[in-house]
This record gives sequence, C-alpha cells and structure tokens, in this order.
Amino acid sequence: MVDDPYRDVELVQLYDIDNPGGEDHAYYRALADESSARSVIDLGCGTGLLTRSLAGPGRTVLGVDPSRTMLDFARSQPGGDTVTWVFGDATVLPPAGTADLAVCTGNAIMHLAPDELPATLAALAGALRPGGVFAFETRNPAYREWERWTLEATHGERVTPVGRLREWLDVTEVADGRVTFDAHNVFPDGTDRVYTSVLYFRSAERFRQELESAGFTDVACDGDWRGGPVGDGSRLFVFRARRA
Repeated sequence: MVDDPYRDVELVQLYDIDNPGGEDHAYYRALADESSARSVIDLGCGTGLLTRSLAGPGRTVLGVDPSRTMLDFARSQPGGDTVTWVFGDATVLPPAGTADLAVCTGNAIMHLAPDELPATLAALAGALRPGGVFAFETRNPAYREWERWTLEATHGERVTPVGRLREWLDVTEVADGRVTFDAHNVFPDGTDRVYTSVLYFRSAERFRQELESAGFTDVACDGDWRGGPVGDGSRLFVFRARRA
C-alpha cells in the first residue's frame, strides 16, 4: 500500500461528509442481519461510519485500518466504544476461524498491490469460520472511471468545517491496471495539500480466481447494490463468497 493518503487530521473530518452512507452501507448491514452474524470484521474500516452501524447487541465488530488518523477519528465518534479498533492490515487479523462475516468496503480492496492481494484474502479466509461470508466491492475496469478524474470534471470550491477549499483530482499514471492520481486540496492560505493514491483495477474473473485460490467458494458477483447483472456499463462489482 502507498503511504496513508488520509493522514491529515483536518481532511479526515471531511471524509464522512464526502462519503455518506447509502446503498452500500444498507447492503452490508442487511448482509450482516440476514446471515445472523455475531462476529464481524471490517477490514479497511477508515473512519468507521459503517463499522459503528454494524455493532449491536449480541454482535462484536472488529475495525482494522492502516491509517492511525482515521482510527483516532473513528474512536472519537458516537458509538466508537462499541467497536474494537485495531491499527494495521490483514496481517493483524486473528486466524481463529470464528468470524461470521468480513467486509472490505469503500473500494478499499483496490489499494492492495498484486503481491498483497493473495495474502490478504488468505488472512480473511483464516479469520472466518467455515461457511463464513466475505463481501466487498470494487470498481469495474471496463467502466474506465479514471478517465473522469480530470481537472475539468472534478474541480470545485466549497465551504467546509476546515475552511473554504478548492479541490480537484489529477490522474498521473495509468499502467497495467494500476491508476495513480493526486487529490488536490487548496486551503484559504493558498496551501495545496496534495495526496497521492494508487488503485488497482481488476476484472471480475481475476477476483474470482484469487478468491478461489485463497479458499473461498460460492463466489457471486453483482453489477450493482440491487443484484443487477454485470456488464461493461456496470460501475461496480459487488462480490460475496464463502469460506470453504
């Protein structure tokens, strides 16, 4: 993974404003309820907006993230004391084989480099009980969403809790499914806080192969949050799989 692009305390305050809960959060909450999950892992939990909503009576929730700044914010939010927060990546997951459900949301799985994905999936499989469910979403490379991340398409100004910001995205490299882009955040004093992210776009078939190699079965892939079919016009892949 690249260095934490969310290490700025001021900008982390804006994350939940920019990424409010919607169909995605409703999908994962319904999945937890439908599977009667009593133990849930949220890998790449970020600020924990979804993570906290998964917690409840009779259910334990573990939130794991490699950003200390995001975890500190998550702990400070209402309901933060209902979740166990752990700094790190998949290597910190307990290989107990007892969790009922694991999720990786907000396209967080796209931050994993090719050499990191197999070990991450294997760690998730080791943390889940036999028959336990792993669910995540990722962007469809055929949709070529990065082509919309231009100055002209993304530039904007707004008033935020940390002041008036001017913002835009700028893709700097596209190669072999890897997309590198800068997020510009210009503060009132003219300071441009630029954070670089790297995302890895993978086909549905590649994910299916990786999941099966890691010990998952019954792999299902939808083209949206409502169970629609996958096509080139599908912005997302929504995956579910069971530990064999």
